[in-house]
Amino acid sequence: MPRTLFWAAAAAGLSAAPADLLTAATRAAVPVVNTQQSTLGVPMQIVLLMSGLTLLPVLVMSVTPFLRITLVLHFLRQAIGTQSTPSNPVLIGLALFLTFMIMQPTLQKSYEEGWLPYEKQTLASDAALKKGLEPIRGFLVKYVREKDVQMLLEVSHTPAPATAGELEFRILMPAYVLSELKTGFQIGAMLFLPFLVIDLLVASVTLSVGIVQLPPAMVSSPFKILLFVLVDGWNLVAGSLVRSFY
Repeated sequence: MPRTLFWAAAAAGLSAAPADLLTAATRAAVPVVNTQQSTLGVPMQIVLLMSGLTLLPVLVMSVTPFLRITLVLHFLRQAIGTQSTPSNPVLIGLALFLTFMIMQPTLQKSYEEGWLPYEKQTLASDAALKKGLEPIRGFLVKYVREKDVQMLLEVSHTPAPATAGELEFRILMPAYVLSELKTGFQIGAMLFLPFLVIDLLVASVTLSVGIVQLPPAMVSSPFKILLFVLVDGWNLVAGSLVRSFY
C-alpha cells in the first residue's frame, strides 16, 4: 500500500470517528496469512483510499490551523478595506503554507509512529492507522475549549472520558472547529480596532472641514494601507498566527 493510501486511510479514519468502528471494519475484511501484514483486503483498501481522498480537503479546511488562519486573513483584508486584494487564491495559498509548517511536527510524528512500523511489517494496517491518528488527536486536544467539549458530550449523550486523550474524534473534531471559530473571531475583532480608529478620525476630519460628498472610506484606505506597511503588518500577523500554535 503506497504512502498516499496511509494518509488517505487516516483521513477516512478521522471521518469514522470512534476507533472501534474502524477496528470492526478492518476485522470484517479478508485477512491475509501473515498477521503482521495488512489485515485489510484490496476492496477495503480501495474504499479507504477513495474515502480519504474525498474527505481530505474538508479535513484540511476544518481540523487544522487552516481554519483559524483563513478567518484572520479575511478579517484583516476587510479591516484594511481592500475587498479583493490580496485575492482569495493568494490568501488560501499563504494559509496552506503556514498550515503545513505548523502541522509538520505532528505529521512527522504520525508518519514515524504509523507508516514506518507498517512499512517494516511490525504493525498491521489497522494498528498502524490507530498509531498514526494518535498525534493528530493530541494536536486537536491542545486547542479545544472544555466548554465546547462539554456541550457536545451533553447533546450527544456521551459519557465523559477519564482523560482528554480518550475523546472520540466525533466529539473532538466539531469541538475543535467551534473553538477555532471563536479564536479566529476574537483575533479578527482585535485587528479591526486600530483601523476602526483611523476610519473614525478621517470621518470626523472630513465632516469638520465640510467634505461631505467624498466617502470617508475612500480617504481612510490609503492611511490604513500606509500604517499596515509601516508596521510590517504581514510579518506581524503571520508570525503571531504561527506562534499561537506553539
